[in-house]
Amino acid sequence: MTPPLTPVAQPLVQPRLDAGSGFPTLLRKELLRFWKVAFQTIAAPVVTALLYLLVFAQVLEGRVMVYGTVPYTAFLIPGLMMMSMLQNSFANPSSSLIQSRITGNLVFVLLPPLSHREIFSAYLLAAIVRGLAVGACVWLVAVCFTPLPPAHLAWIVAFAILACGIMGTLGLIAGLWSEKFDQLAVFQNFVIMPATFLSGVFYSIHTLPPFWQAVSHWNPIFYTIDGFRYGFFSVSDVSPWRSLAVVSGVFAVLAITAMRLLASGYKLRN
Repeated sequence: MTPPLTPVAQPLVQPRLDAGSGFPTLLRKELLRFWKVAFQTIAAPVVTALLYLLVFAQVLEGRVMVYGTVPYTAFLIPGLMMMSMLQNSFANPSSSLIQSRITGNLVFVLLPPLSHREIFSAYLLAAIVRGLAVGACVWLVAVCFTPLPPAHLAWIVAFAILACGIMGTLGLIAGLWSEKFDQLAVFQNFVIMPATFLSGVFYSIHTLPPFWQAVSHWNPIFYTIDGFRYGFFSVSDVSPWRSLAVVSGVFAVLAITAMRLLASGYKLRN
């Protein structure tokens, strides 16, 4: 009787470290992270913006004209779009990093052969996608109240991407710095929220006293909203080219800072 054949052990195949980048996987993970709970991450900000629009439009429509010819409801919509994009772009990487740190699964991002540029790009692109998705949904809902065709689509897209990039990078820095949700809440309540609400979302800075106009010019968020409005109305408080230069410079500084923090392993490797 022939003895049964024993299976031949197969050699273990080690994965090649140079076979490809882990960037697409990390990006897909960050995209799925907010898409799986889209009711919370996309629908809820749209409802919040809609409530702002209903309240302010009901109170001030017909009583306030901005730039001389723009109805207040139309003026308010780009500000609410930008405010929603800014807040959600910040929330995406900051909440992801703090949750990964608290639950202990941040190690699965650090172990693969991912460069600091790939990590930065994955978190940043996911933040931009979430911000743009929220802004587009706010726009679709808002046009039910008043038509708002874009006058300069290129300006709208440029300022939307740069604004989401700024807040996504700032959210990445805040996520690296924060070790618990309390610290992240301090960053949101004392930096992000005041800078957003005091940037001309609900008003033109020309209605402010000279001192507060000067203060507003030091707020980089003001330039994102003002340039974004120019894309709809062809009029703004400052030149769109000046706004583009300021916004691009702020994004470049924050991006360099974030990548240097990632490269040094700031609060990641200890």
